[in-house]
Amino acid sequence: MNAHAIPHTRPAPTVESEEDPDGVIVRDGFEPTFSLKELAELLGVGIQTLYDLRSQDRGPVGFRVGRHLRFRHSEIEAWLHRLEEEDLERHPGSGRR
Repeated sequence: MNAHAIPHTRPAPTVESEEDPDGVIVRDGFEPTFSLKELAELLGVGIQTLYDLRSQDRGPVGFRVGRHLRFRHSEIEAWLHRLEEEDLERHPGSGRR
């Protein structure tokens, strides 16, 4: 598990999974989702920070259930990976851990 791994706060179902070309795990069933507030708390950032990142097309992919924004666990992992890659491109000397 990497340094930015998201803990499962809800049990994931046992389903067949397969990886897509972007490295996001696609499941045939439900997977854990997080509210905006839960994601902000988990990352230690403000809700507005996540809204700002999304408005700049740099935030996690989410979806709405009614008025409520939700984020799939796999999308959060993919987003964090993209942020890490972008950071390495901007700061090549920082290296991987």
